Amino acid sequence: MLIVDAQVHIWTSGTPVNIHRQVAAYTKDELLRDMDEAGVRAVVLHPPSWDARSNEVAIEAARQHRDRLAILGFFDVSRPENRSLIERWKDQPGMLGLRFAFLRPGEENWLVDGTADWLWPAAERAGLPVGLLAPNRLKAVGEIAAKHPNLRLLVDHMARPRGSKDDAGFADLGDLLALAKYPNVAVKATGAPSYSSDAYPYRNIHKYLERIFNAFGPARMFWGTDITRMPCSWRQCVTLFTEELPWLKGRDLELVMGRALCDWIGWKLGG
Repeated sequence: MLIVDAQVHIWTSGTPVNIHRQVAAYTKDELLRDMDEAGVRAVVLHPPSWDARSNEVAIEAARQHRDRLAILGFFDVSRPENRSLIERWKDQPGMLGLRFAFLRPGEENWLVDGTADWLWPAAERAGLPVGLLAPNRLKAVGEIAAKHPNLRLLVDHMARPRGSKDDAGFADLGDLLALAKYPNVAVKATGAPSYSSDAYPYRNIHKYLERIFNAFGPARMFWGTDITRMPCSWRQCVTLFTEELPWLKGRDLELVMGRALCDWIGWKLGG
């Protein structure tokens, strides 16, 4: 089975200011070692905001390992001079799309205050999929999807609020499920173990994973980890989906574990 992780960070400077591993670097060599140990064939890198050179670090890693590493990169959407980057974005090694978290000071409202409005039609024209960290902003995501039906969107981490767990962490799941009516919206089921206070295999959140699967289907639900903040091993993140969810089998499992993600972002990955 082709196993592709929908979201991973690497960095070479700057200790994370949030819930990720408190280390000054997590390099592509460490990443590749850990991928091999876990049986993960490939990953989509998301350059983190705490490393000022994170796009460049990801590009260099992907240049060396095109068959294992792809990128959804970012830039400052508030700077008019950056708008021209869209046209040649995919010319960069490994770069297949965009991802925005809007986490840095001053960026919190960019998704809804008009700052990013220019981005959606530009990315749609350029054929760039866009990932969004958007808890509590799902209404805005739906509006973007409706206005730009050819823009492929990916919702990070099932739109769960940071630090939320168990039933309380999924209390507003209906807001996410409502986005399933838009065929251009997909969900990254990344970070699932972190949203449970149970031990592996985190049975108390299985019902929520199944509801997401039933709403979006195997072609629009992507497995992944955000591994540097997981409470378990990478291998357990894999087996949570491949061994512990009885309703996820066969071709559906293959799609969720990597095939569908590659199709969504246009990654022609063999194997």
